[in-house]
Amino acid sequence: MFLRRAAVALPHSRRFFSTDKTYDISSVIEEMNKEMESVFGECPPSEFAGSSNQAVGESRLKPHGLASSNSENFSRSQESQFAHQKMNHNPVGLTHIGSAGEAQMVDVSPKENTQRIAIASCKVILGKKVFDMVLANQMAKGDVLTVAKIAGINGAKHTSSFIPLCHNIMLTHVRVDLVLNPDDHSVKIEGEAASSGKTGVEMEAMMAVTVAGLTVYDMCKAASKEIQMTDVRLERKTGGKSGDWSRE
Repeated sequence: MFLRRAAVALPHSRRFFSTDKTYDISSVIEEMNKEMESVFGECPPSEFAGSSNQAVGESRLKPHGLASSNSENFSRSQESQFAHQKMNHNPVGLTHIGSAGEAQMVDVSPKENTQRIAIASCKVILGKKVFDMVLANQMAKGDVLTVAKIAGINGAKHTSSFIPLCHNIMLTHVRVDLVLNPDDHSVKIEGEAASSGKTGVEMEAMMAVTVAGLTVYDMCKAASKEIQMTDVRLERKTGGKSGDWSRE
């Protein structure tokens, strides 16, 4: 079997080799590695270099270089393995991430039913003008606090429709309270959600206060565009594997 005339040119080098002559293949590979080191600043991986004779024996020469790119394939394989290990390394135990790093809904069927309660809060800063109008029930859309309360309860019941990986759980209780605070002309909103089930109700409590706060904004936005909703947060929770937790 004869190979067609071919030459490989290395960057910044006048060194060529041709299949018309017989070479010590190990010496050729060593020279090529030196040339690559001078150009790219590093040698090919030692594992590849150690098996160079076998790799060259399995490859064929083409007009513009080596047909096999084992060093490139090896590098990509190593990078892929490292990326896979990095994705699987989950030091904080994020339950919504699968073994391959994909989003997943947690299977809660092995868990036991326990009483779970969560309380969240937020604040809507109205400004003095709007605050006085809400206090006097003079907003054109009607009773701001009553409408926002109902909206918050409804929001808690529809949490799984808006948060993709939340479970559709049976709530046993939802409470939403709105209190006007004259000190900073704001509405303080507190929401509570409860369930006897296999997963927590933190998201339901936070959804309740968020929807209530947005409703306050909607009811009052005609009077001012400077209204702000701030400090949406979980205050405390009970039940479940992680036990009780409180911000205080």
